[in-house]
Amino acid sequence: MTLAPVSVVVVSQGRPQALTRCLTGLSQLVYPTFEIIVVTNREGQTALAPWSGRIKLVRYDEENISAARNLGIRQAAGDIVAFIDDDAVPEPTWLDHLCGVFASPAVAAGGYVIGRNGISLQWGARVALADATSEPLPITGSKPEFHRGSAGQAIKTEGTNMAFRKDILLMNGGFDPVFRFYLDETDLNLRLAAQDAVTAIVPRAVVHHGFTASKRRTADRVPLTLFEIGASVAAFLRRHSEQAQVASLIDAERERQSKRLYRHLIDGRLEPRDVSRLLKSFDEGCKAGLGRPFTRPESIPEGDAGFVPFSTSTSRGHRVVSGRSWQSARILDEARSLVRQGHRVSAFVLSPTIRRHRVVFHSDGFWLQSGGLFGASDRRDPAFRYWRFQDRIDREVARVAEIREP
Repeated sequence: MTLAPVSVVVVSQGRPQALTRCLTGLSQLVYPTFEIIVVTNREGQTALAPWSGRIKLVRYDEENISAARNLGIRQAAGDIVAFIDDDAVPEPTWLDHLCGVFASPAVAAGGYVIGRNGISLQWGARVALADATSEPLPITGSKPEFHRGSAGQAIKTEGTNMAFRKDILLMNGGFDPVFRFYLDETDLNLRLAAQDAVTAIVPRAVVHHGFTASKRRTADRVPLTLFEIGASVAAFLRRHSEQAQVASLIDAERERQSKRLYRHLIDGRLEPRDVSRLLKSFDEGCKAGLGRPFTRPESIPEGDAGFVPFSTSTSRGHRVVSGRSWQSARILDEARSLVRQGHRVSAFVLSPTIRRHRVVFHSDGFWLQSGGLFGASDRRDPAFRYWRFQDRIDREVARVAEIREP
């Protein structure tokens, strides 16, 4: 089967280190035919030097992810447009799984998102509802599943791990800039659901998402302002819910945000005065969102940019290096050397403990899993289990094989 050319769009605002890490991960994708489009401001451009001439750059200085994504869509020359956030890193087979489903009638696809520890699920399959909430969508196994939405109920794609047929994005006007960073993809999901569109949920299409600090939140997810969340919620409810219910639904969302803030307060990450200030910013945002004019979703004119195929840096296959914690310096040096030689690398450093495992994509371009020889990796594992060293390494390699090896 001939795989369709894919355009990968990355939007970044003022986070060059995160963008560098994301691009390093994208440079190790297995998929044979893709291009990368980066929509960023002046600060983000500083991350692009290592990929000069291999990436399409769109300069954009405003803080509006919907408008930025639309600019990326206009520059896309692939048949499929995939999206990933700058604070995320894909597993090497991400595009193979995510975009392999478009031989079916699906017009959209969404994968799974792994959280900060590199193992636990942050977002799986969900259904998006017209009241700006979502609920889990039960998925059995790891094979793609195809689902059809309906008016007021959509199959949700996560903004940091989703793909669409380009012609569908163009015909539907892409993302509405009224949603400056929140609920933007959910609005598109619901508009497509009203058209009886089919969306594929692809569990093996995996990205790791770390919630890097921004102007709106700290690195540990403490909000600095809720203004745009409030504005997007109000605008979303105006478009998708019964008008008589908008006020009560805004109140319900305010209560959810209040509970989230009080959890941060209890954990010592906020002070009482911060809670009041943040709820005030939410209220002000809602007021703005109730009056913010919609951008009528019209077709996006297709750009004339040619396809710029990205040549990957790891064409020599996947290698595994492993050792005990006291050998970590040697293991990391070996991993770096293999990356320079053009390999995708998984490094395992285990201590004689029951520490839980963590997985990170190292800044030098390899996957690093660390933890105790007897500790849990899969969070369904027991807290302690006896292992011989090589048996444990074999088990962990097998656990990630379907998302890291073609």
